[in-house]
Amino acid sequence: MALTSFGANAVVMGDVNGDGEVTIADVNAVIDMILAGDVDSEGDVNNDGEVGIADVNAVIDIILGGGVEPDNGYVVGGDISMLTKYEAHQLMALQRYNIRTAHYYDVNGQIIDDVIPWLKQQGWNAARVRLFVNPENASAADMGQGVIQNLDTVKVLGARIKAAGMKFMLDFHYSDSWADPVKQYTPAAWADLDDEELTQKVYEYTRDCLRALKAAGATPDYIQTGNEISYGMLWGPVGTPAGDLKKCYINDETNWERFANLLKAAGRACREECPKAKIILHTERVAKLNILLNFYNQMRSKQVDYDIIGLSYYPYYHGNLTTLTNALNNVSNSYQDKDIMIVETGYSYKYKVGDQDFSSTWPLTYAGQKQFTADLIAKLGQYARVKGLFWWFPEANEYGLGGSYWTQLHVNDAWYNAGLWDHETGRATPALYELKKFAE
Repeated sequence: MALTSFGANAVVMGDVNGDGEVTIADVNAVIDMILAGDVDSEGDVNNDGEVGIADVNAVIDIILGGGVEPDNGYVVGGDISMLTKYEAHQLMALQRYNIRTAHYYDVNGQIIDDVIPWLKQQGWNAARVRLFVNPENASAADMGQGVIQNLDTVKVLGARIKAAGMKFMLDFHYSDSWADPVKQYTPAAWADLDDEELTQKVYEYTRDCLRALKAAGATPDYIQTGNEISYGMLWGPVGTPAGDLKKCYINDETNWERFANLLKAAGRACREECPKAKIILHTERVAKLNILLNFYNQMRSKQVDYDIIGLSYYPYYHGNLTTLTNALNNVSNSYQDKDIMIVETGYSYKYKVGDQDFSSTWPLTYAGQKQFTADLIAKLGQYARVKGLFWWFPEANEYGLGGSYWTQLHVNDAWYNAGLWDHETGRATPALYELKKFAE
């Protein structure tokens, strides 16, 4: 926190101008610092490494009696990468069809004017956004399932997250489309680069994106250098056999050095541009311990610089909480110098999702989704170094955008029923409110 000392022992949080009290004069002082570009100053009231509108809001909160929340190192929230598209379609609904623009409601049916600060009020203190290199190169099917986040989109959304006083997690997909265990395709514009050139491109691209985000008031607090990269990344261009030749397997050492060099280049850009940000290496093989442990062993042996082990855990893909327990036990014991985060999770409130059915444990109802959330938080609470929990695609909400208006107004080509708003009512589910207990 930004603390200004005066007198023998007195310290006042938010007293930016050092006059012994927190008033509108301190708000003006922070604004002056923003305009002057004074980033290394007492104006950093929320201690996020920069002076921005979030610090203005923090001082106002102190004046109004809200104070600044202590940072206990635990973050909770969700990946809200599609929010701006839902908001745009809500506006379209009003302009074209005179349908109410507000399609997000709280659990009691009250309209939510702005989702991001509202989530902050519900105890969320962080949000995640993905970034593609050139999403306009993605297939129509992938675009219809959410591949739209270019740098301009992320700048806007990231700045809103920071302005709300929340931590911002940036999820680099070093691809034009989805990057996950079965596809890590090199962006079309990088397809002809050799390994040395590609490594340099990853450094430059990461650096330039971070610079643009900082200039937009969207400095990341956490940075994923790759998304679900258990088998490597930047395999090869879409539709070519070269992709398989770049994969990293447990019994094949051929590509690990190449992969480590890519991660080192990305990490170097992160350290240079956002030295206070934490770097996350994100995998999802919690159900396959040999692959999971081999990955982080390779990172250690190749001396890849990072801070946090990021895991995906979906029961309908990975198994029950015993599976997660085994993974956490092994990871926490083997890599005691690293914190851990669940950077993606989810569970359905109505219809079955994925391969495995756990409806006998957690019914496909509001109550079942909430119970899954509570059980997951209780499990994670047993591990002191598990510092983050993020729900994937919580903002999925086609309420009022479908029906007879479907072809004009829908946002996602297929409903994802593990979000935290009900597609059929627009109301937040109880699990959304349960999530905050992780950070408490």
